[in-house]
Amino acid sequence: MPSSSSSSAQQARQHLADQLREIRLDAGLSGKALAETAGWHGNSKISKIEHGRRPASADDIREWCRACGVSPERTEELLAEQRAAAGMWMSYRRLNRAGLRKAQESVRPLFERVELVRSYQGKIVPGLLQTAAYTTVILESARSRQGVRKDDLAEAVTERMDRQRVLHQAGHRFVFVLEEAVLRYRVCEAETLRGQLDHLNQAMRLPAVSIGVIPLATDRRRVLAREPFAMFDTELVSVELVSGVLSVTQPAEVAMYLRDFQELAGIAVYGAAARALIDDALEALE
Repeated sequence: MPSSSSSSAQQARQHLADQLREIRLDAGLSGKALAETAGWHGNSKISKIEHGRRPASADDIREWCRACGVSPERTEELLAEQRAAAGMWMSYRRLNRAGLRKAQESVRPLFERVELVRSYQGKIVPGLLQTAAYTTVILESARSRQGVRKDDLAEAVTERMDRQRVLHQAGHRFVFVLEEAVLRYRVCEAETLRGQLDHLNQAMRLPAVSIGVIPLATDRRRVLAREPFAMFDTELVSVELVSGVLSVTQPAEVAMYLRDFQELAGIAVYGAAARALIDDALEALE
């Protein structure tokens, strides 16, 4: 796993590995003895798992626990932790290997299930607020950069646009905080960006949507910019990194992102002041 996948994923994997090592030691087994009991050739696998160089699979954990005489209840706890650690990191290449449309479809149930979505973006307009033309540019760039072979760009754009229906459904609220630079980055042609900025002005009128913009001139000495992330209620934080997406579910870490989001939201402007920044960006296009 590349270091850019965040220390959180690595720490989760190492925490599980440390528990497995303790179980082996408590059972009075050497690495060689455990390997022999589990039917593994040599003890290099044991060493790699315990040092976090190789993630333990579900079958590895079952066999490890069987060999060490671990109770079924404790085994299930470790398996649940393994599933959580394995699901924390998803590279973009893996996410999009079945095509862009499948990747877009995979997140729709999450948006439809949760009640409150909080989103912070410092790079591009969030997907739920994008126009079809803007989405086309963003996804085409991702397809080219990640070497996605399947040509389903049009279907992926349609899926993302259809997902936006959740903005109008009862039982959901959305809070978006954008850096002002998002309004000005020329990630697309001027006409496409103009349509996107007009769309943001319209989205601000939706009852379930709150859009805040952090002005470029804001004093940032206490509240620094962060990597883009989205919070789904308080159960999950999805963090966008250079090479993939980190899913944070540990309550203590989720609480850290909630604190950061509240700080970022606290220095943003809303309503007429936010619309003024959007209008300024529109005028700059002229």
